[in-house]
Amino acid sequence: MRILSLVGARPQFIKEAVVHRELKKYPDITEVLVHSGQYYDFNMSDVFFETLEILKHLR
Repeated sequence: MRILSLVGARPQFIKEAVVHRELKKYPDITEVLVHSGQYYDFNMSDVFFETLEILKHLR
């Protein structure tokens, strides 16, 4: 099964971190993460990926 997660603004990144941690517990689920590009500056988006460790565990 594949699940699409869409993030764009800060509140969505925080919610995605929780969902992401839960989904990685299930090896039969593949998460597809789409970033809307709402924030194109490092301080506004990439920092969330690093701090919340979202990309580290994507399959």
